[in-house]
Amino acid sequence: MKLWKGRFSKEVSDITNDFNASIGTDARMIREDITGSIAHATMLADCGIITPEDRDAITDGLRAILAEVEDGRLPIDEKAEDVHTFVEGELTKRVGDAGKRLHTARSRNDQVALDVRLYLRGQTAALDALLKKLIGTLCDMGEAYADAVMAGYTHLQRAQPVSFGHYMLAYGEMLLRDRQRLADCVKRMNINPLGACALAGTTYPTDRFETARLLGMDGVSRNSLDAVSDRDFIIELSAALSIVMVHLSRFSEEIILWCSTEFGYIELDDAFATGSSIMPQKKNPDIPELVRGKAGRVFGDLTTILTVMKGLPLAYNKDMQEDKDCVFDAVDTVKACLTAFIPMLETMTVKTGRMRAGAAAGFINATDCADYLVGKGIPFRDAYAVTGALVARCIELGTTLEALPLDEYQKACDRFDEGVYTAVGLEKCLADRRSYGGPAKENVLAMAQALRGDNENTGA
Repeated sequence: MKLWKGRFSKEVSDITNDFNASIGTDARMIREDITGSIAHATMLADCGIITPEDRDAITDGLRAILAEVEDGRLPIDEKAEDVHTFVEGELTKRVGDAGKRLHTARSRNDQVALDVRLYLRGQTAALDALLKKLIGTLCDMGEAYADAVMAGYTHLQRAQPVSFGHYMLAYGEMLLRDRQRLADCVKRMNINPLGACALAGTTYPTDRFETARLLGMDGVSRNSLDAVSDRDFIIELSAALSIVMVHLSRFSEEIILWCSTEFGYIELDDAFATGSSIMPQKKNPDIPELVRGKAGRVFGDLTTILTVMKGLPLAYNKDMQEDKDCVFDAVDTVKACLTAFIPMLETMTVKTGRMRAGAAAGFINATDCADYLVGKGIPFRDAYAVTGALVARCIELGTTLEALPLDEYQKACDRFDEGVYTAVGLEKCLADRRSYGGPAKENVLAMAQALRGDNENTGA
């Protein structure tokens, strides 16, 4: 059935049908399509545009169709142009003229705009729940490893002491901002376009605010042209999901490095790693590698919708059919990445001893050594130069600042005494970093608690 065939004098070619069809993409929105149609029929009856009997026939028929599709009794016709055509055709077969009245005061343009908003609203909530769980896992790890010394890096060079818990909570903060962005997206997504019709509204006495209330939407689009041509909510969600993938990709890169023999900071559980077809010793971090790779796919989805929309005049254009493929792919990809990432983190082994040894070898306590001299009255720049020379001497001797003999310290500066060993001890270096946001244990525990609270009070 073609909803628009009345104007045409000959059948459209199979090539046009196949190229024009979107049923393969939009069939997943059948629940939202039927939900929107039930709200529309309810409003039409309340406004006296259709009879209560037609409303009841329509709503009963639509609910039956949805139940049969979801339990497998009714397959979606792949030859249908789109899910909206399939539902209306099936409804009309069942309830006759009442089904033909469903589309009164509605166009596929506002119908599609509504369905996508409803579908993405639900998907955003599902993504948000996964992010919330991941942040909770990171809070657990932050608390468990609040005093596990490791090197923090700049330029991928060992820099200063932090804890593994502090590191985990840094990613938790990033992901919390992702949840906040998703919640903000929903504010603009959850607006009712239904009733804008093709582009200019309708002459029927409809009540768009009623359909908004019935659908749990926060408001109604003010301008009918904007209502059917707006895809900002798709662009915005795609951008937010791209940022999620930036964070997951950065985290994945760290995990891949930490899994390597050269680092050896963590080991992934056997259930979340793979082997080699030829090298029996290999244990490959495929999940983080795939997450890192799939980030580019989500970025491509964002680029697609931006490119589709950038040159379109008002109002609806067929180009906009491409909006769903890209945003659905982005949603599916991020959901799959989060679903795999969470249990991978929960089950990995953290090798705190290896982290501590790596931190000791990296002179990450050099700033603390310089600060020790500052406490003895040496200007910081002079203390910095002395400590740099000491690091060079340690490298020459194959030792660390913690193990360097006192006479070597005193050759560099006579202000050194036995207290330097306390000052450059890594645990003390970590514990002394009590400035707000720093990695001292009490700070990290407080951060975890605060992040948990924010995680509970944020949501899309």
